[in-house]
Amino acid sequence: MLYNATQKVIQLSGGREIVIETGKLAKQADGSVVVKQGNTMLLATVVAAKEPKPDCDFMPLSVEYKEKYAAAGRFPGGFLKREARPSDYEILVSRLIDRALRPLFPSDFHAEVFVQVNLISADKDIMPDALAGLAASAALAVSDVPFAGPISEVRVARINGELVINPTFTQNADADLDIMVGATYDNILMVEGEMKEVSEAEMLEAIKFAHAEIKKHCQAQMELSKELGKDVKRTYCHETNDEALREKVIAETYDKAYAIARERSAKHERSDKFDALEEEFCAQFSEEELAEKRPLIKRYFHDDVLKKAMRNMILDEGIRLDGRSTTEIRPIWCEVGYLPCAHGSAIFTRGETQSLTTVTLGTKLDEKQIDDVLFKGSEQFVLHYNFPPFSTGEARPARGLSRREIGHGNLAWRALKPMVPVGEENPYAVRVVSDILESNGSSSMATVCAGTLALMDAGVKIKKPVSGIAMGLITDTKSGKYAVLSDILGDEDHLGDMDFKVTGTKDGITATQMDIKVDGLSYEVMANALEQAKQGRMHILGKILEAMPAPREDYKPFVPRIVQITIPQEFIGAVIGPGGKVIQEIQKTTGTTITITEKDSKGFVDIFGENKEALDAALDRIKGIVAIPEVGEIYTGKIRSIVAFGAFVEIMPGKDGLLHISEIGNKRYETMEETGLKEGDTIEVKLIGLDPKNGKLKLSRKVLLPGGEKSEEKGEGRPERREGHHAHRREERK
Repeated sequence: MLYNATQKVIQLSGGREIVIETGKLAKQADGSVVVKQGNTMLLATVVAAKEPKPDCDFMPLSVEYKEKYAAAGRFPGGFLKREARPSDYEILVSRLIDRALRPLFPSDFHAEVFVQVNLISADKDIMPDALAGLAASAALAVSDVPFAGPISEVRVARINGELVINPTFTQNADADLDIMVGATYDNILMVEGEMKEVSEAEMLEAIKFAHAEIKKHCQAQMELSKELGKDVKRTYCHETNDEALREKVIAETYDKAYAIARERSAKHERSDKFDALEEEFCAQFSEEELAEKRPLIKRYFHDDVLKKAMRNMILDEGIRLDGRSTTEIRPIWCEVGYLPCAHGSAIFTRGETQSLTTVTLGTKLDEKQIDDVLFKGSEQFVLHYNFPPFSTGEARPARGLSRREIGHGNLAWRALKPMVPVGEENPYAVRVVSDILESNGSSSMATVCAGTLALMDAGVKIKKPVSGIAMGLITDTKSGKYAVLSDILGDEDHLGDMDFKVTGTKDGITATQMDIKVDGLSYEVMANALEQAKQGRMHILGKILEAMPAPREDYKPFVPRIVQITIPQEFIGAVIGPGGKVIQEIQKTTGTTITITEKDSKGFVDIFGENKEALDAALDRIKGIVAIPEVGEIYTGKIRSIVAFGAFVEIMPGKDGLLHISEIGNKRYETMEETGLKEGDTIEVKLIGLDPKNGKLKLSRKVLLPGGEKSEEKGEGRPERREGHHAHRREERK
């Protein structure tokens, strides 16, 4: 054997197990593992630079999650037929891993670290994202890279009232709670997921359930690290400090910074004053001295002055940077219908955070097409979030879509998704776009609120309005004091210990995202944060309902309309026609867009048109195709062709019957020329029978003429006439 692999096995419920293996693949990386569950395998590697990144005062961590199409026996789409830029799903999984790992690297470690997790074998019913965090942490555990882990991430779903760890795709389809939890052996680090209006207590129970499982994963990694001698990490020196300078910065600037913090200034005014204070301190040094000291002054001013001033002001006086109390929500104003040509629009402004959100309604052809390794299909409801630089006053170009924008958009999408009707309840494809015009904290939650208003403005019959709030936390480990903050500012997020976003209706939580930056956050503090968040959500929901109490009764006049009908499965081919000829001809002549979806042995036909007349014309054509001719009924039809023995008459779209020469009139005709009928003529005929051998239609014109009703002498009377291609009686129309 050419390798010496080491394995650890973690037992899951239901006889399942997770295997961590190292020493077989990618041995030149600083750390590499393969994590297996069933036939699913992930290869995780970590490599850290030997030297710190120049002029870097943060943790330069890069996390990439990538799914290989070959893992599921598939070709990638597109012209090149190879993996290209990451999908939204891969970016979201990368963010899940990053958010749990990043807080655990030493604050003074500035070497670039690259974590790569690849899905190399994919069981189609195992959800790999639940294993990605464990794989990344295990790779760090078997490396010498400094890291205060290990961690693991698990998915918790509630299925039929029972909590399940790492459910399958099939099981998860029935879940009413679906969250990912990341944690160390002792502390929760990250929570993200969606729910169908669950209570705060139920969510907390799921987090505790997940943590009990994560402890087993961490224990296995600690044993593996020790067994391989990797429990002792590399030494490094990436920062130099000057304690005398630190004390000087604190002594000369702290009181002034505290005074500025208490002024309740607006965001940019406050930032300018802090910058001026820092420059005032630097002015006492020469240019040569500043070349060495400025990076240290900047770090000490941020960490030991600004951060502590803001935190102490909250803990000691209960006053925040903008003068609010810990539970107070910033002023809110809303406006709906701001954009006259959009299908739906709304402005939601809370303090210095503002979202302009639009809703566009489209056909099934407008649905988002998804072609991921383990999922191929479409999404009827999508939400996109844009965060341009001008929203924070930054002078830089807007190029490309950031991972943050994808992550924030996904959170807002999860928040609204349970309340947006889809399928038969709502035939439209729905696109919500949130453009952040101002930002000072919690723009993703502003997107949720603006999205609710814009959907109602568009006339989408959402089940319930949704609001969202971002909670913060300030703690002091020495004194044990803490403060939970409602509706946090950008600075409170940046300088605080927690960012906890919660969305929901009046009846429960629909989505959450939590990042914790401190050790030892108790479940008691988390429960307090959830309860305070509920009160804040209800306040914001009240403001939303003041602006718009309910969805519009109807769509706006310029919104294209959709009619949806269900047809028997056997008629789908007739509506489409050979090579799509029939459906294309209907669309061309009526100016509509028609889509057909087969589901549950039925055909669901969506007709999308600019006006009612176009919809009715297309609808009549389709109803004519799927209608079943009835013997004894009268139809107005068009002669399609003349033959020696009669004429073929189309009485319904695609349904021709034979009008034999003997059934044309009361007299006997020797040739068709004598009848005077020609192709294209419209005539009334009666369906008098079906050929028992081939089901062909037999028509008669003679029985409708005076003296030609001998077959009806028994008093049945003349049946009611059918008009055009319709099979509807006049009474039914009424």
